[in-house]
Amino acid sequence: MQLLIGLDVGTTALKVALFDAHGTLLGVSTQEYSLQTPQVNFVEVDAETYWEAFKAGLDEIKEKYEIKADDEISLAISAQGETLICIDKNGKVLRKAIVWMDNRAVDEAKAMAEHFGNEQGYKVTGQVSFEPCWPAPKILWIKNHEPEVFANTDRFLLVEDYLIYRMTGYFYTEGSLVCSSMYWDITKKCYWKEMLDFIGIRESQLAEVAESAVVAGEMLDEAREDLGLPCKVTVTTGALDQVAGAIGAGNIKEGMFSETIGAALAICAPVSKPVFDPNQKMPLHYFALPDTYMIHTFTTGGMTLRWFRDKFCSNEMAVEALGGGDAYDAISKEVAEVAPGCDGLVMLPHLSGSLAPDVNANAKGVWFGFSLNHTKAHFARAIMESLAFILRRNLSALKDMGITVKEVRSLGGGSKSKVWNQIKADANDITLVTVKSKEAACLGAAILAGTATGVFKSVEDAVANMIQVKDEYHAQPELKPVYDKNYEMYCKLFKDLTECFDENAK
Repeated sequence: MQLLIGLDVGTTALKVALFDAHGTLLGVSTQEYSLQTPQVNFVEVDAETYWEAFKAGLDEIKEKYEIKADDEISLAISAQGETLICIDKNGKVLRKAIVWMDNRAVDEAKAMAEHFGNEQGYKVTGQVSFEPCWPAPKILWIKNHEPEVFANTDRFLLVEDYLIYRMTGYFYTEGSLVCSSMYWDITKKCYWKEMLDFIGIRESQLAEVAESAVVAGEMLDEAREDLGLPCKVTVTTGALDQVAGAIGAGNIKEGMFSETIGAALAICAPVSKPVFDPNQKMPLHYFALPDTYMIHTFTTGGMTLRWFRDKFCSNEMAVEALGGGDAYDAISKEVAEVAPGCDGLVMLPHLSGSLAPDVNANAKGVWFGFSLNHTKAHFARAIMESLAFILRRNLSALKDMGITVKEVRSLGGGSKSKVWNQIKADANDITLVTVKSKEAACLGAAILAGTATGVFKSVEDAVANMIQVKDEYHAQPELKPVYDKNYEMYCKLFKDLTECFDENAK
């Protein structure tokens, strides 16, 4: 039997989903893990964590669905971007993975900006500025601060590259993932030699760049045995998690728009050709269909709500541990009892800096306007409203670029909250759509895997037959003045506090 596995490697959790050739979900497992923050702006995780979470997820699925020796599996990865893994010539990981939201490489990013200029960086890579979270500054930081690691690194890999290597022994990446590395030319579709020379690495130290939905190789026997897979497994190139999620939500055409709130709040707007923002605020990324692109931005999103859950919602988590329901659902119910606008409470959710269209690596979280009458539920709602305002900032920037958004689709963990979906619809004066497909990023990866191995004629054909609308959330016009007022305050706070953020970072 032909089976498909979509592996979604997120910032704080890994999901494994098993599908049949029709896209029917046969089993899914979520494995959470914790990030390490040894000092301010440092965010790391042991790379082996991803592999062990993959194994644990497969074990959980196999308890409910038997994978047989005569089955055939096609597998692709939906991966977080910008997380850097260093391995030596024997494939040994040399240090902990530097997670995408890590902002340690401030000086290195500044050095790149001074050498190349943001304008040139944007024209070559599609990224609007040199930020410490990109892999290129991270590599230069390793060179400057961990010279032994740098000298012994045979390959600098991103998460998808690393897992493909673990499974097949081959080094492959793809455009949607590597385009935010700051060392890949997005229109020429090749590595940027001048940047490689600047950071002091060779092209041979990076993975070969292929299109998405291309066979990378058959899974090694030793990897199959370690993972407990009894059958042939073909590993293919996948996509950046937001791209895979867009595919899994049916967002593959110009004029569509998807937003995802997981660990990151991300937006994805496909375009048929490269579109550069004249204001140089909106990044251009590569998409999972050959020679297509997308306007894509992200910032810390669901991570803010998870932080709030972990730090302030012990009761809700205790109830969840006892089988009394999901803690996030409990938080959403509390939020629903608070009036829109949070009685004047506004939050800036930039716990790990801010990205497009308001780029500032030094930005931090801010609560503004709280008083004696505000409760924990107010603060939770303010988080949800703040992410809706970031969504609004992105939609506004797209409009300024002449890109018309005709339909907004919501996916990710945040889309499971009806109250949050309604907040996003109201705060943006839009109709927001969710889809029936569960685990959109995993499904998108599975579609790419199936396309690569001939299970599907094309990505477009798979999407047309498998993706259906679930719910629609319509804006309530009477709430527009409330959200407009808080949105204006959100924008003013970010602008007025910029100097404070920068001063605090010194």
